[in-house]
Amino acid sequence: MAANVIMPRQGQSVESCIITKWHKHPGETVAVGDVLFAYETDKAAFEESAKVAGTLLAAFFQEGDDVPCLTNVCVIGNPGEDFSQFDPKGGTPAAEAPVKAAAETAPAAPQAAVAAAAAPVDGDLKISPRARVLAESHFADLSKVSASGPDGRVIARDVQALLDAGKVVTPAASGAYAGGASGTGLGGRVSLKDLEAPAAPAAKAEAPAAPAPEAAYVDEPLTNMRKVISKAMIQSLSSMAQLTHTLSFDCTEIQSLRKLYKEQGEALGLTGVSLGDMVLFAVARTLAKPEHRALNANLIDGTTMRYFKGVNLGFACDTERGLMVPVIHGADKMSLLQISSAVKELAKACRAGTINPDLLKGGSFTVTNLGALGIESFTPIINPPQTGILGVDAIIPRVREVNGKVEVFQAMGLSLTYDHRAIDGMPASKFLADLKSNLENFLLLLAKG
Repeated sequence: MAANVIMPRQGQSVESCIITKWHKHPGETVAVGDVLFAYETDKAAFEESAKVAGTLLAAFFQEGDDVPCLTNVCVIGNPGEDFSQFDPKGGTPAAEAPVKAAAETAPAAPQAAVAAAAAPVDGDLKISPRARVLAESHFADLSKVSASGPDGRVIARDVQALLDAGKVVTPAASGAYAGGASGTGLGGRVSLKDLEAPAAPAAKAEAPAAPAPEAAYVDEPLTNMRKVISKAMIQSLSSMAQLTHTLSFDCTEIQSLRKLYKEQGEALGLTGVSLGDMVLFAVARTLAKPEHRALNANLIDGTTMRYFKGVNLGFACDTERGLMVPVIHGADKMSLLQISSAVKELAKACRAGTINPDLLKGGSFTVTNLGALGIESFTPIINPPQTGILGVDAIIPRVREVNGKVEVFQAMGLSLTYDHRAIDGMPASKFLADLKSNLENFLLLLAKG
């Protein structure tokens, strides 16, 4: 009996997911546990494995499609089995398994196979915009393409297959699909017939055609995650009155404590506590003070301040797919060791692409740390609708006068960006001053619990 495979819901806040890659295709045998397809939300990537064995009868969506959660994506069953009841579109699926054995189908002539695969409509070659851009920029020979998209549509992977096989044309010949050939299709567009027509004999053939020059650049579409980050950053800068204040503090005490944890904290599990973890602990305790509630808040639609009773502390995490901001909920109630453990678990899930999207929501304040890269000062961008974000800078030696003598000390920089609509410069500066005091007297902060 045929079994449907739905698009899972990864977190209560996720409404749809994008299919990024099919690992199985219609007609292929599927075993329990085989990866069927990969998909992603705006922040995380996942893979869906088969729960039953059989043959993949149909795939209702293509790579790049945005599929609503809980929608049928594909069907597994026995060859020839009816699966129309599972089709979410009520029509022909994007790809369908053959219902007859290959031996029952007579082989077609090579030229006819090309034409059938390309499936022109009214003489026009059907090709997706992404595939056309890829073909034009790399001079792919579309006369040799085999279409694998729905209704004989040429998609990007078909063009890539041509390029991998070395099936390219010279720049002059590539005008056949870039606009340099006479089109016989509708509206004068280039058709498959135009591409397959024999070239006019050259007046002279004194020298072989020059090889196609290698493109000087590569065009790649933005990933879904990059688009989300771009939209959020533009929204942040265009809709807020952002201002950044900076100061530095003497980090001698937290450096000494960090060294102590590494050397003697193994029994207590403290060896993994980092300077960044200590900063997060101090930030959470400082934000919890009533006088700093405007920074532990969200400004909703520019009209309503949402003040959080606890500190939901986000921290910037760099991944191969882009910047992610997981949230430590209730960070003001956690111990230093608990915060350190939460950071490592959340960061690991982000980098593996398996984090629950709900753990990327609901932050009241964010910390981003570039100190390890030697950045001495920067202007972090607020993660809307939050009202502030703290940048942690590098540790650099500074000098100061103590009892008439000049001494060198290790200073760590802090860069606070705040939304001037929600908070004025004086209270923002007081937050930085309190945070500096807590970090310079970290043992006392720990003693307060």
